[in-house]
Amino acid sequence: MRHSYFDYNATAPVAPEVLRTLAESLGEVYGNASSIHYFGQRARQRVEAARRSLAELLACDSREIVFLSGGTESDNLALFGTARLRPGCGIVTSAIEHPAVLSACARLEREGHPVTYIAPDSNGIVSPDSVAGAIAANPTGIASIMHANNETGVVQPIEAIAAVCRQAGVLLHVDGVQAAGKLDFPAGCDLYSISGHKFGAPKGVGALYVRKGIALDPILYGGRHERERRAGTENVPGIIALGCAAKLSYDSAGIAALRDRLEAGVLSRVPACSVNGAAAPRLPNTTNIRFDGIEGEAMTIALDLRGYAVSSGSACSSGAVEPSHVLLAMGLTPEDARSSVRFSLGPGNTADEVDGLIEAVIECAAHLRRISATFRPQELATHA
Repeated sequence: MRHSYFDYNATAPVAPEVLRTLAESLGEVYGNASSIHYFGQRARQRVEAARRSLAELLACDSREIVFLSGGTESDNLALFGTARLRPGCGIVTSAIEHPAVLSACARLEREGHPVTYIAPDSNGIVSPDSVAGAIAANPTGIASIMHANNETGVVQPIEAIAAVCRQAGVLLHVDGVQAAGKLDFPAGCDLYSISGHKFGAPKGVGALYVRKGIALDPILYGGRHERERRAGTENVPGIIALGCAAKLSYDSAGIAALRDRLEAGVLSRVPACSVNGAAAPRLPNTTNIRFDGIEGEAMTIALDLRGYAVSSGSACSSGAVEPSHVLLAMGLTPEDARSSVRFSLGPGNTADEVDGLIEAVIECAAHLRRISATFRPQELATHA
């Protein structure tokens, strides 16, 4: 059986050119980038070249880039690093953030930072007005709003939110893990988190953009690496690979066409299904489809048995019995949230694979509804 991958939002395959660069650096660039001898300085040169490549992707100064282990550490450094320099300051975030942000906010709340969680509208959009209202209601030092949602792909109006924060004198952190490499860097944010494995680099490397002049309290202690913002010997091969991935082009139009082909095929041929967040701007590669009367996890397993990898939620919450917090915040019932499946595409997908996936979804949906204890055939007419 040939297996096809439609779970790029969980992790993307390492791009071939990045893999070659990674293999070369593992074998040849083994010096410690903090050492002053030839091997160390050779490593330092490659790290700084990667920093420049990433800065070009983010349209910023290379000195504003801090290399880290990935998105979770980046979100944590952004929030803990700024909040702990502002004792008791309020934090504004949204109810649809990644657990790396929500868990950090929960911890900061226990440390004495009041946190306001903004609900999105029914399409998953966090409005600038709601951010402004939350800031006005409580003294706020930091806001954290994601660029694009990992489950629905919904893109937030970050530049408008940044203007609200700037006017109020509030720092804005943006979790850009799903957006980096797919969307343009948004103007106006103060901190921006990325993770390499979402756009062609290996797992275990990421970065945080820190606008010039923003002070950070480190969360790791040891050496004076990364201008004293992140202690620890640099992951030189991973950083070099991240720099290589930052140079890759992303065929937004081509991938969006495949995503739209998938949506159109499923919606036209499978009764009683709909796209969550359909009316909002979305990442070009992501669709989250609700199948009434079908458990999303059952659909995910059924498709996997037919050779198609998809997801019933965030990879970080796989195995969780609770419905998606993102879909619940958008107003879906627990039943509808559990009936949703995420399909996320990437450069490796083809039209033939999409057509095969459509046929598999049709077959799986029909089979799962036949054996469902709760869904009745007459409901198809009701939802048509």
